[in-house]
Amino acid sequence: MAKHASKELAVTSQDIYEDDFEDEEYEGHQQGKKSSGIIRTIIEFAVALIVALSLTWALKTYVVEPYEVPTGSMEATIQIGDKLLAEKVSLMFAPVQYGDIVVFADKVVQGRILVKRVIAIGGQEIDFKDGLVLVDGLPLYEPYTNGTQSFPINEHFNNLNIVYPYTVPEGSVWVMGDNRENSADSRYFGSVTENSVFARAIMVFWPLEDIGPL
Repeated sequence: MAKHASKELAVTSQDIYEDDFEDEEYEGHQQGKKSSGIIRTIIEFAVALIVALSLTWALKTYVVEPYEVPTGSMEATIQIGDKLLAEKVSLMFAPVQYGDIVVFADKVVQGRILVKRVIAIGGQEIDFKDGLVLVDGLPLYEPYTNGTQSFPINEHFNNLNIVYPYTVPEGSVWVMGDNRENSADSRYFGSVTENSVFARAIMVFWPLEDIGPL
């Protein structure tokens, strides 16, 4: 009887040992799976982040980009501090035209961008008479200036010689701010090459009270 009990005890102890070993093996397997899952999650997150950053870069470089307007040269069309969206795609297929509000590289301060309205394109003649802008001898209808008169600026950037009537060079545009009394524009720094224009402003998106198309 005692021998039989010892045998049963031995078998039971072995079973417990094997069960413990199997439990440890299972836990190790689960921990391995958990570690693999964490690594996979990290990799997936990194890939998603790279894709998101790449798409953001592509959108800003080739499609649309936000800008903040720091001055009042485009008032009352665009207010100081307004944030606008400017698109770049259309410039690949069509040149800028009269009336476009464009974003371009400043000729005066390196690295700064400006936002102005295109008044004339290459080959057209600019002049001023009685507070009006003349293009090819005809006065422009400019409701966006709110009746503000337009005159030449006597001081020019870098001693530039601008004599009116002035013919805009081919491949360039003449730009002016809507706030004619407070805008350093082509009257000051001359015409702007089309290559330096990199976006057309399409809308103001902030603040809420100024939201609207341009």
